[in-house]
Amino acid sequence: MSLFDKILIANRGEIACRIMRSCRQLGIATVAVYSEADRNAEHVRIADESVCIGPPEATASYLDRQAVLEAALATGSQAIHPGYGFLSENAEFAEMVEAAGLVFIGPKASSMRAMGSKAGAKALMAAHGVPVVPGYGGEDQDAAHLQREADAVGYPLMIKAAHGGGGKGMRIVHKPGAFAAALESCQREARNAFGKDRVLLERYIEKPRHIEFQIFADSHGNTLHLGERECSAQRRFQKVIEESPSPFLDAGRRARMADAAVAAARAVDYRNAGTVEFIVAPNGDFYFMEINSRLQVEHPVTEMVTGLDLVQWQIEVAAGRPLPLSQDAVRHQGHAIEVRLYAENPDLNFMPGSGTIRQLHLPDTGPGLRIDGGFRQGDHVSVYYDPMLAKLIVHADSREAALHRLQDALAGCQIFGLPSNIGFLEDLVAHPAVQRGDIDTGFLDRNLDEVLKQPEQLPAWHPIAAAYFSLKAAEHAVTVADADDPWSQRNFWRQHGHAAFRVALKHHADYELFQIRLASDQLTLSVHDAVFEARIRDGGMESVSLDLDGRHHTLHCFRYDNALVVHDGRRRSHWQIRIPGSDAGDGANRSDGFIRAPMPGKLAVLKVQSGQSVQAGDELAIMESMKMELSIKAPGNGSITGILAEAGSMLDADAGIFSWESAND
Repeated sequence: MSLFDKILIANRGEIACRIMRSCRQLGIATVAVYSEADRNAEHVRIADESVCIGPPEATASYLDRQAVLEAALATGSQAIHPGYGFLSENAEFAEMVEAAGLVFIGPKASSMRAMGSKAGAKALMAAHGVPVVPGYGGEDQDAAHLQREADAVGYPLMIKAAHGGGGKGMRIVHKPGAFAAALESCQREARNAFGKDRVLLERYIEKPRHIEFQIFADSHGNTLHLGERECSAQRRFQKVIEESPSPFLDAGRRARMADAAVAAARAVDYRNAGTVEFIVAPNGDFYFMEINSRLQVEHPVTEMVTGLDLVQWQIEVAAGRPLPLSQDAVRHQGHAIEVRLYAENPDLNFMPGSGTIRQLHLPDTGPGLRIDGGFRQGDHVSVYYDPMLAKLIVHADSREAALHRLQDALAGCQIFGLPSNIGFLEDLVAHPAVQRGDIDTGFLDRNLDEVLKQPEQLPAWHPIAAAYFSLKAAEHAVTVADADDPWSQRNFWRQHGHAAFRVALKHHADYELFQIRLASDQLTLSVHDAVFEARIRDGGMESVSLDLDGRHHTLHCFRYDNALVVHDGRRRSHWQIRIPGSDAGDGANRSDGFIRAPMPGKLAVLKVQSGQSVQAGDELAIMESMKMELSIKAPGNGSITGILAEAGSMLDADAGIFSWESAND
């Protein structure tokens, strides 16, 4: 049975690019769809054709079922691959595709209806004897009724969006009085992310693990699993580290969970790729959590340990071919781990960032290292979508070796122009609990301050390397500025070290004056009353090898304009070089009578009026950016003197929302 000639990918970013790679290997032409915000996006650049389907808002473009279908018909596409998120679990869209004579690369709409609703899937599993967590998933979504059901289930309780995934639309409630506000927030987020605001309620299991099984089924009666993925490292229900195999499972428990996953798929007459997710208690008891009727973000982990192309399998099954392997023929080798690179600032509560990627450094891929990305240097990261930039996936013979390979790969990553979570991932991967594999889904939220905490003092080789790299940057700048007479420049180092080079560097809050002398291979650094001496073995603009106190260190650097990042292979430090002749500070205190937007995004809700008195910490408004909600709170006691923005409006970072007067003024 022949495959398709042309497929439309109803998605964006890294997953659209990843699907296109498999299509290209199969000789299938691809069509990209894009919003006006994604006109120059990577997935548009690499597709064979592209169609604009609407304005930047996802609800008016990527979630517009009719626009996507019309693009497929207009381009002569024979099938639509939805990726993950957006329309991937939308049964109505799958029916529209089939009714138009095209193939939806995913499960049947009937199966999707049974599973796309977490509530329906849970009831179905309970009917088939699969253990489920106590809860409520009924049709009655009246707020008062949900409150009564929540009280009956008991606390702590989880509210979950019945349609969707990716950690969106989930809230934990610890007491009855907090339920109403959490419900409202969860429904609003679910409506914006998935177009539906139905929720289900579940008893919250303390310190559970999250383990999921990749399943596959064809139209010839074959159903199998491709092993498990451990996804317990999460922050606010968003997966941070995914790996296979799970360090928790033994052979017996793995076999029982695999059998349950396959049975669940057969119960709903499943087709194509899917994931059966389980919540696992500390004693090893497991409960059905949900079935995701789509390809998962973390599918590369399974591909790395099995050597299979799951997108190719999806396409072949959708074209009517049988699964290429039987269960007994599936092989697993080694250990694989995935992390996600985001444009977000961990030091500011993981606030998403937007803007232009000025520089993008990623390590070279090869055996044991894969990168699935959707952005290039110079691309713009929009406020309208999830801020994931790329996925870093490693593979090795053992978990210990895979963790080392992941640390090495992260050391080669750096982004300038907008914030990133790279340093956070390095700290997390190096944490003893992660190294041991001893984590649960709440570990990161409980220990976030510990993971984010930086040592009070840098090891000496970091400031020495920062000084050296600033010297090399100055050497290069002088050579470019005056190639005829570089040695005439004031305060520049001399060949025999008779003069000192001075530079102001900032690591934390304030600039410090560094004095550097380099005589032959000896570098002397003076800062305040401290003096450091090191022997330079070898060095250049991007790396330096030095001896310090009898130990050898190799460091490399990333540099953009006056920003410098020094890395020793396991830890990075950030520096700013003061522009010569500039004595400007870093910005004045912004207590200027305004409460401002901390990030670009949509002002979703206004909760106060002009003239209203407020107390410190009162919620004043809610902003939305990149599918995340942020609460704007009063910085102190005072009163609102003016409303400067309307609910529903798009705001730039630092735009005024309120004018206010502090009670202390």
